[in-house]
Amino acid sequence: MKKSPPVPTPLPILQRQFRPRVQRVCRLIEPAALFNGIVLVVAAFLVTARFILQPGVSVTLPEAPFHEGAPYGALVVTLSQEGFVFFNDTRMTLDDLRAAFAQARHDQPGASLVIEADARVSSGTLVNIYNMARAAGIQQVLIASRLPAPVEVKP
Repeated sequence: MKKSPPVPTPLPILQRQFRPRVQRVCRLIEPAALFNGIVLVVAAFLVTARFILQPGVSVTLPEAPFHEGAPYGALVVTLSQEGFVFFNDTRMTLDDLRAAFAQARHDQPGASLVIEADARVSSGTLVNIYNMARAAGIQQVLIASRLPAPVEVKP
């Protein structure tokens, strides 16, 4: 067997290491970049947040011990104590409501109607709106209510 020739090892004198003149300190995050990132996140939050309250009418719904859910996408009529009538967030009179029901029935066949009436609205007004909805062809008319507050029993 032949022996292989030995591998020459480099001389330590010939090995050179390159070192930069200025050594940099490795930081995790530059302070200016961190500040810019925080400002961008806060700006995005301010742009997307809703600080303005939606206009609306205060309605105190009557209490009922039972509850059923209203179908998603239902038409909504809101009756306030002052006599204001809103249909899908648009204020209108009772005469305009009849035409709005017919148009809504044409646009959304099979949609149900939810009546959100204040507890102090007369039952005659509720029946009148119910009759208008049924005459327009709306098959399901629901009256919104809220669950009664739980009674706390003190020992």
